[in-house]
Amino acid sequence: MKLNRTNVKDASRAPERIIQFGEGNFLRAFVDWMIQEMNDKADFNSSVVVVQPIDKGMVDVLNSQDGLYTLVAKGLKNGQPVKDVQLIKSISRGINPYAQFDEYLKLAENPDMRFVISNTTEAGIAFNERDKADMVPPSSYPAKLTVLLHHRFKTFNGDAQKGLIIMPCELIDRNGDKLKKCVNQYCELWSLGADFTKWVNEACVFTNTLVDRIVPGYNPETAKEVNASAGYEDSLVVEGEQFHLWVIEGSQWIKNEFPADKAGLNVLFVDDVTPYRTRKVRILNGPHTVLTPVAYLSGVEYVREAVEHPVLGKFIHQAIYNEIVPALNMPEAELVSFANDIVDRFRNPFVKHAVMSISLNSVSKYKARVLDTVKEYLAKKGQLPNNLVVAMAALIAFYRGTLNGNPINVQDEAVVMEVFNSAWAKYDAKQLDAAGVVNAILTNTTLWGEDLTQIKGYADMTACYLSKILADGMFKVVEECVNNSGQCGCCCK
Repeated sequence: MKLNRTNVKDASRAPERIIQFGEGNFLRAFVDWMIQEMNDKADFNSSVVVVQPIDKGMVDVLNSQDGLYTLVAKGLKNGQPVKDVQLIKSISRGINPYAQFDEYLKLAENPDMRFVISNTTEAGIAFNERDKADMVPPSSYPAKLTVLLHHRFKTFNGDAQKGLIIMPCELIDRNGDKLKKCVNQYCELWSLGADFTKWVNEACVFTNTLVDRIVPGYNPETAKEVNASAGYEDSLVVEGEQFHLWVIEGSQWIKNEFPADKAGLNVLFVDDVTPYRTRKVRILNGPHTVLTPVAYLSGVEYVREAVEHPVLGKFIHQAIYNEIVPALNMPEAELVSFANDIVDRFRNPFVKHAVMSISLNSVSKYKARVLDTVKEYLAKKGQLPNNLVVAMAALIAFYRGTLNGNPINVQDEAVVMEVFNSAWAKYDAKQLDAAGVVNAILTNTTLWGEDLTQIKGYADMTACYLSKILADGMFKVVEECVNNSGQCGCCCK
C-alpha cells in the first residue's frame, strides 16, 4: 500500500503559506519537520508548497505520496540513545516549474503566502546574466525567485503588505544578502522598474541564516524497517540526527510570525549570524568536506567509520584540532568544546552518513568551508595546514572520476566538470603531469573566484601530494600524514 493521504488519519492540508525551493533530504528533515512541529505545538497552521529548483528532481515522487513522508531522528539526547519516528504532513504538494510554469506563477497570486525558504546548495545563489525574464523558467534560483516576486508585485498592485519573508538555507556567508543582491541585479538587467525594485527592498525581507543538522543520504535499511512497521510503502523515508539548530538574523517581529520557540525548537533570532556561521562552517562542515574525498579514495564509505578508523580518525582529528581550531579567532576553550561535540555527532551510532552523499558540489564546498581556514592558518603560523592541503589534492584526484578502474559518481555543475575533465584528459594524454593538473585547477578563477597559486606554497604542496596519491594511493598518503603528526611529508616543505 502506497503512502498517501487517503490511507493516513488526520492528514488534512493546512493553508499554503510557505514556498520552498528544494525537495531534498535536508529540507525535509529540517525545515519541513520544523513546520510540522510548529503546526502541532504552536498552532502555526501552515503548509509548504515545494518547488523543484532544477529540471530533474523528486517532485513527482513527492506528489505520488501527497507530500507525506517519514522522518527518523536518531542520536544521543542527554547521553542516551533516542530514535523518533514521525510522519511529516507539512508539505501540501510539489510543483515542477519546468513542466508547470503557470502553476508556479499562481503561487504568487495566493494572498496568504508569507515565507520563501530554499536550499539549492552553495552554488545555487548565483547571478546568471544569460537568464531572461521571459524564460519558462529561468535557470538560476534567484532568477526564478525574481520572476515570482514580480508576478506577486503586479498581482497585488505593489501592496507593501504582500511582501514575503525570504529565509535561504544555503550554506554560504550572508546568504540572504547575496540572494537579495542577485534579485536586484535581475531587476536592473530586465528593466523591471523602480517601483518593483523598491518593493523588493522595502516590502520583502531577506534574512541571513545558518542551519545545522546532519542529514545522511537515503538509507534503504531504515526505509525497510519503517515500511514494515507502518504497513505502507514510503519512498521518501529520511534520516536525521537529533541535534538541530537554525540561526536567523533579523528583527524580532519575524519571530512572532514564525513561532518556532513556542514549539520548543532550537531556532535563534539574532542580530548577527556571523560568529555562529563561522564556527559551524569551519568545524562541522569543513571536516565533512575534508573527509569526503580522503575517505572515499581510501575505501571508507561512511563518516562514522572514517572518524573511528585508527588512521583516518587520526587524520581528521589532526585537521580539526591542529589546523581548523587554531585558525579561528575565537576563545580556544569554546572552540574545543564545540569541536568535541561535533566529533561526537560524527560518531552518532544510529546514522550511516555516506561520504558520497556529502560530495555533491565539493568544489564550491571546499571554497566556502575550507579555503579561508587555509589562508588564515598560513597567516597565523607561517606555514600551510598540511592535512587541509592533502584534502585539496584528494579532491582533485576524486574529480578524476575513477578509482582502481571503477567510475566515481562525481556530481557538480557542468562548468566545474568541464575544467576537471579537460585537465585529466590532458594528463591521460601525457600532455600534463600532476603539477600541470593542479595548476590548471588552481588557476581557474571561475572555480575559486581567485588564482589559488598565489597562496604561497599551496600549488607546490598540492601537486606533491597529488603525485603521491597517484603513485601510492590515498591511504598511504594519509598514513604518512598521521605518522608525521600532521606535518608535511612532501618534498616541497
